[in-house]
Amino acid sequence: MGYSDYYSSYPSYYDYYDYGYTVPDSTIATIGGTILGAFLGVIIVVSLVIAIIQLAGMWKVFTKAGEKGWKCIIPIYNLVILFRISGLSPWIIFGYLAGIIPFIGWIVCLGITIYQCNSLAKSFGKDVGYTIGLLFLPTIFYLILGFGKAQYVGKGNVSTASTYQGDGVVNISEKSQDEPPTNNDEDNANL
Repeated sequence: MGYSDYYSSYPSYYDYYDYGYTVPDSTIATIGGTILGAFLGVIIVVSLVIAIIQLAGMWKVFTKAGEKGWKCIIPIYNLVILFRISGLSPWIIFGYLAGIIPFIGWIVCLGITIYQCNSLAKSFGKDVGYTIGLLFLPTIFYLILGFGKAQYVGKGNVSTASTYQGDGVVNISEKSQDEPPTNNDEDNANL
């Protein structure tokens, strides 16, 4: 038995320390962390832009409803004011505390959100389409309500809303429908 036969059964020095062309794990982790960090950075920037745009729309909605615009910036207080603008009791916010109850709390929170979106749309004289828009695309629909031609007509009240016929707004009136028509030219000009 020779020297090479005896030592060939043992692993060599290079088996323990591989100096080949493989990339060390720390380099892979560094590259992965860089990519993940860049991705999260983009998400954070896009989220901040969306939040600022939504705040601008909410600010304008608040001012159209006769509230101070800065109230939309304060976290829980903005919901109190939004519920008030929608014609709902601000105490409904405590229904969001039901969110801690598994499954049922999620349903309660979703129901409150749908009810609030519907009431807000009615407060601006809008229909179910705006309710769906406020629910699924709030940023866009707050901008439309705030910067569009929508007027605040009352707290969740459709009775003072404009009646739509054909191509445009025909009547903006708070008169009861039971009132007989007047012959006053000034009143008829407003209709």
